[in-house]
Amino acid sequence: MSLPKSACKQTTIAPVEALLPLLQLSNSTRIINVSSLMGHLKYIPNEWAKGVFSEIKSLTEERLDEVLSEFLKDFKEGTLENKGWPVDFSNYSVLKAALNAYTRIVAKEYPFFQVNCICPGYVKTDINGNIYYQMIEDGAEGPVRLALLPDNGSIGLFFFHNDVTTFD
Repeated sequence: MSLPKSACKQTTIAPVEALLPLLQLSNSTRIINVSSLMGHLKYIPNEWAKGVFSEIKSLTEERLDEVLSEFLKDFKEGTLENKGWPVDFSNYSVLKAALNAYTRIVAKEYPFFQVNCICPGYVKTDINGNIYYQMIEDGAEGPVRLALLPDNGSIGLFFFHNDVTTFD
């Protein structure tokens, strides 16, 4: 199983940080993070982690790292269930919740960017054994739509297909 902290850093945080100088030059910056409904906070039973992820005013990358480090420690010790972490799809749920939180951090730090996350639904891909019905082209529709929002569009939101949903 992959390490959540390094996965979040490698797949989302590092590219955003590397591209920030270029993104800041644009008059129409878009960052769309592809997430999942499994990242809803209702799937994170650990109250401390849920609190950190949901408190946008005090949410920082450092706080996000604290949660992921604690999750990783508990994962290695085999104490996920005892510590209130999700047991089924634990890495996936925690990583997607962290991605959603990171989306809100970037939206807060760069309010002139349009930063959102989206769950495209269950898309037929190799990672899930091609068992779902929605084709990749259909799954790409939502992220592309977010990329084409007008400049005064949504910021720091979570979409499911075309609709805004909650982070809860």
